[in-house]
Amino acid sequence: MAAALVIGTRGSPLALRQAEGVRDALLRRWPGTDVRLEIIRTRGDRFLDTPLSAVGGKGLFVKEIEECLLAGRADLAVHSLKDVPAETAPGLTFGAIPERDSPCDALVSRRGERLAELPAGGRVGTSSLRRAAQIRRLRPDLEVVPLRGNVETRLRRLDSGELDAVVLAEAGLNRLGLAARICERFEPGRLLPAVGQGALCVQIREGDPATAERIAPLDHAPTRTAVAAERAFLERIQGGCQVPIAGHAEIAGGGLLLRGLVADLKGERLVADSVRGDPGRA
Repeated sequence: MAAALVIGTRGSPLALRQAEGVRDALLRRWPGTDVRLEIIRTRGDRFLDTPLSAVGGKGLFVKEIEECLLAGRADLAVHSLKDVPAETAPGLTFGAIPERDSPCDALVSRRGERLAELPAGGRVGTSSLRRAAQIRRLRPDLEVVPLRGNVETRLRRLDSGELDAVVLAEAGLNRLGLAARICERFEPGRLLPAVGQGALCVQIREGDPATAERIAPLDHAPTRTAVAAERAFLERIQGGCQVPIAGHAEIAGGGLLLRGLVADLKGERLVADSVRGDPGRA
């Protein structure tokens, strides 16, 4: 019998759903394998009442998991790719990047309104400087409110009447079975998503061919190519969580289209551009 596989993951409902999805995919490919989840608390989980930009540092939701992986207490880790810094930890690699879910942001409102229908002065919650800057650009008459916590916590604050709407990743809502709550979906051409949004990565130690072989079937080449282009953009401009940065790549018509955006915190100054190229050079 093959040795057990230990998956390192955060303990939020969304993180567990994502890790369970990878576990189930492994079990379909390798029936009878003992696959276990190891829940690891990260720095980002310990400061849920503080805006991410104020906590500072890179890898707020992955560093402790990567340390566990390097120490041999886990064989692989499942991350939301948007949480992984452009420069990955030495000794680790992406063993698989599964097919991407939706990269889009989504609006969930208390009374079912779309963004254009929210009242002037309405309160919109988000944890992301990137989303905040673009929402302010689209609706400068709205009040954007910092919002931390897991998806369920954010929706509870909305439902309590504290907020008029929240902006969340569509992929997270899909994975939690909450797609019915979406009132408006923002295509990347209107509200550009975070680099890697909607994609997962399965991280492993370098020099571990046995684990690499077992997770290789989970890899989706078009997704890997697209997110590689996005992460190259992020690394080039040295972006972190203190600056509103967005990036999205897609393969269409045999070519790759990469869109990028950098804004100031108020959404008053925004620089956006796009480039087309050969997917093989991503």
